Amino acid sequence: MSLTRRQVTTAALAAVPLAVAATGPAAAAAPHGRPRERTLFIAGDSTAAQKYADAAPETGWGMALPFFLQERLAVANHAVNGRSSKSFIDEGRLDAVLAAVRPGDLLLVQFGHNDSKTADPTRYTEPWTTYQDYLRQYVDGARARGARPVLATSVERRKFDAAGNAVGTHGEYPAAMKALAEEEGVALLDIQALSIALWQKLGVEETKKYFNWTATEQDNTHFNPPGAIAVARLVAGELSRRRVLAPRDVRRLDREIPESWITWPES
Repeated sequence: MSLTRRQVTTAALAAVPLAVAATGPAAAAAPHGRPRERTLFIAGDSTAAQKYADAAPETGWGMALPFFLQERLAVANHAVNGRSSKSFIDEGRLDAVLAAVRPGDLLLVQFGHNDSKTADPTRYTEPWTTYQDYLRQYVDGARARGARPVLATSVERRKFDAAGNAVGTHGEYPAAMKALAEEEGVALLDIQALSIALWQKLGVEETKKYFNWTATEQDNTHFNPPGAIAVARLVAGELSRRRVLAPRDVRRLDREIPESWITWPES
C-alpha cells in the first residue's frame, strides 16, 4: 500500500521520540497570556537521541542538554537512532519537526555518523553534494518558520592510534558542514573538534568511562551518562560562546551534574 506524503508525516510524528524539558513545547499555548517559552529542537542521530529503559546505560547527549539550559528554554529531542540527514527527511521526520516549530525557536542539526554508510543507499550522502543539499533543507525549513537553524558537526567516536592519539572518524563531513554554515550564514558548533580534543585530554583508558562500555559491550560510538553529560556541556558552552543563546540562558557549565539526574523512561 502506498502512503501519501501527509500520511508519512503523520506516522513519523507519532513515531518520533520526544524528550522535553519541564516546560516543554506545549508552552506555545502558555496559560494566562504569559509569553510563550522558546523551544530548542534537536534533529540528529543515536548519539543525541533519547534512550529508553531497555537501552540503559546508553545515553544520548540530548538527554543531558536540558541540565545546562534555563527552564524557560525547552528542549524537544527528535533525534533518532540510525538516521542520516537523508533518511530523517525521507521518513517525514523533518516535516514533523517543522510542524511544531514556531518563530523564535531553534533547530539544532547534527548528522554525519550515518551519512557515511556507503553500502546503504537509504542513508548515504556524499559530503560535498547530497549531504550539503539535505542540510540546506533543515536550514531553509527553520528559516521559513521564523526559527533559527544551528549546525553541529558530529561528536567524535572513541578511536586512538598506536601512539595514543585520538583519531577522527568522520572524513569530509565536518568540513562540508562548516563550508555550508559559512555559505549560508548559519551558526556552527564544532562539536567534532571539541570532542576529539576532550578524548585526547582524557586518554585511552579514561575515555572508556564516557562511552557505553559494559560487561557485555564495548561501544566506542554511544555514551553512558558521564559521556552524554560531557558532550551536552560542550554543546551548551558553544551555544553560549557562539551567541546562539544569551549567557542568561545557559547554566551549570562549571558545575558537576550528578549521573542520577539521567533517567530512562519505559519505551
